[in-house]
Amino acid sequence: MTVAPRLARIEVSKQAMNFSAAHFTIFSATDREDLHGHNFQLACAVTGPVDETGLMFDYAVIKRTLRALCDEIDEKMLLPQHSPYLQIAEADGYVVAEFNGEKIPFLPRDVMILPIANTTVEEFSHYFLTKILELPSIMSHGLTAITVKVSSSPGQDGCAEWSAT
Repeated sequence: MTVAPRLARIEVSKQAMNFSAAHFTIFSATDREDLHGHNFQLACAVTGPVDETGLMFDYAVIKRTLRALCDEIDEKMLLPQHSPYLQIAEADGYVVAEFNGEKIPFLPRDVMILPIANTTVEEFSHYFLTKILELPSIMSHGLTAITVKVSSSPGQDGCAEWSAT
């Protein structure tokens, strides 16, 4: 008789896993929010096998990874590269976002263009999940599920999930 592996879920949500960013959500070809910012929180849960020592793995690697991913976009103006309604170009030393005929210039050092369709918590959670799935330091542990949550304020979250099945 084969014994099924013991699985556990580890949830990591630390105060240090956060980023401050400016953005605007685009609702249609003619409607968007005004530019504003949030102090976003990032959390992650992983499910995987527990070994004979009672460990899934040293999940400090997740904490370090998530802090580093947050640091990459901290204090940036986040722009969505794949929005059907926003064009992004460089002109005269600026990154220029054009929406509905309006040109919005930014200093290049202040902007991070992300491979997402909109700057929403839903898209941010998928962005971080994609980054995590590319990391052997996390994925080499036989994980069976990952959930990534991004919060823009308490009670306002977007979650992305991955499952090995």
